[in-house]
Amino acid sequence: MAVHAEDENEIQKQKNIITNPTVADHSKIRSREAAVKAVTQAIELAKKYGTRLYICHVSTAEELEIIKQAKKQGVKIYAEATPHHLFLNESAYEKLGTLAQMNPPLRSPTDCAALWQGIGDGTIDTIGSDHAPHTLEEKSELYPASPSGVPGIETTLPLLLTAHRAGKITLEKIIELTRGNPQKIFNLPKNNDQIIVDINMEKEVKNANLKTKCGWSPFAGWKLVGWPIAVIINNKTFKM
Repeated sequence: MAVHAEDENEIQKQKNIITNPTVADHSKIRSREAAVKAVTQAIELAKKYGTRLYICHVSTAEELEIIKQAKKQGVKIYAEATPHHLFLNESAYEKLGTLAQMNPPLRSPTDCAALWQGIGDGTIDTIGSDHAPHTLEEKSELYPASPSGVPGIETTLPLLLTAHRAGKITLEKIIELTRGNPQKIFNLPKNNDQIIVDINMEKEVKNANLKTKCGWSPFAGWKLVGWPIAVIINNKTFKM
């Protein structure tokens, strides 16, 4: 059972408190309490029914601690982190506005650090892009009419490889999080598909060069080191 864990009652409570909200209030409306409450409930249900539980896009330090303790208790639980929660924090609203709006929302730098720690200690099992290619026209709507979500497929691997260059993560851990663990957790059939990367290639993320039809990225302007140059699928090579 894969769960997006945010408690709707907690969200509505905050909506009633915050009048005339702007996108800068998004992380307050979809509060950390909403995430913690939902994760706690999901784990209790998983214990009760013996369900294998997958928590999508964990965003707070508190969730990680709850998940870590559940794992110690033998609950079959897995946790996912996203690149935007690893590399961005709530200060991004000032520069990006609604382009930084997502669910669950961006959190504090302390939460970002906790997610990296969760990768290191094995609490985080997978990295998911949570790719949501809303158009710039949609994103230009005045909050809260603007949709939540950001594109992420093309930048996931370069971001992780750049973090590897900075000494934050090993190549073996990247493979484990993006290939090995998802294959095991979801019982995916084995294949010999491969991604060929140039570990030293440095490129700036430019909206004009993206393949995604929405044509933008919250990481536009970032210089990343380590890019895919080809993929091998069903023994056929496709250059990028």
